[in-house]
Amino acid sequence: MNLANIDLNLLVAFDVLLREKNVTRAANQLNITQPAMSNSLKRLRTLLNDPVLVRTSEGMVATERANQLAPSIKTILRELKEALQEPEDFDALSSDRVFRIMAGGYAASTLLPKLLDEINVVAPGITLDIMTPSDVSFHDVEDGKIDMAINYFDDLPQSFHQKVLWKDGFSCLTNKDNPAIDDFNLQRYLDSKHVWVSKTGFGVGLGINPKDVQKLGWIDTALAELDERRNIKIFTRDYNVAMQLTRNQNIIATLPKKVAQIKKDSSQYVILDAPFAIPEIELKMIWSPLLHHEASHIWFRKLVTEVARTC
Repeated sequence: MNLANIDLNLLVAFDVLLREKNVTRAANQLNITQPAMSNSLKRLRTLLNDPVLVRTSEGMVATERANQLAPSIKTILRELKEALQEPEDFDALSSDRVFRIMAGGYAASTLLPKLLDEINVVAPGITLDIMTPSDVSFHDVEDGKIDMAINYFDDLPQSFHQKVLWKDGFSCLTNKDNPAIDDFNLQRYLDSKHVWVSKTGFGVGLGINPKDVQKLGWIDTALAELDERRNIKIFTRDYNVAMQLTRNQNIIATLPKKVAQIKKDSSQYVILDAPFAIPEIELKMIWSPLLHHEASHIWFRKLVTEVARTC
């Protein structure tokens, strides 16, 4: 039997006929005419090579084969209906779902702590599985293996859904005893030693070449437009490492403002405005179209967006 030739409506007709054992009543149940139901019975008999219903002195009686098929067809129709029905609302409070997130160091330092605090209140059973950009690929997001990626991205596949969570400028972070903070200007900035920190996109990052300005990112590109170059002594992909290095050394970390503000209440650090213009960065969340209409994912995206507004 070729399944492509089976009309699903015949299975519905079979289920009602076996329940009603009367063509007229079955037709009324499906809101079709009696001749249309009779035609469905005829087609069922041809399809199954069985009478399905036979007339007796006590009325229409199902054949043995029809009785054998009835439970399976009823189950098929029920499961199909459940699969096609609108998804139920997501109950975050009782959910034990795991959300898998790729988050760059920037998002991990600024957004995720507050997101976790909020989840502990509104959905304590939910678990976050947080991965770094080197753990996953664009294909993992596209295939729905990763619920969401949160980072700043250079280029994105057009198929992805995306939302800008915020835009951010840059500040300079250093220790309170660094003599460069006195009358801080571009020349003092250039005369200082610097720690470079950045990680964008996906994949395992390779070694950095200090002379390859185009691959160093926004800060060094902005300096290059002024025909200047900073003296980078340390390269790291971890914002916490960068901030810790500036605490005990006369070294400057030029960081997104929201990262630098993490140290605003510490007496060991000084936060300064960058002494030259640096284009803003955009923190985005991206996700697969495969997950776009899932109720739990809709809830999670809304939560991330609401938390981002408070950061």
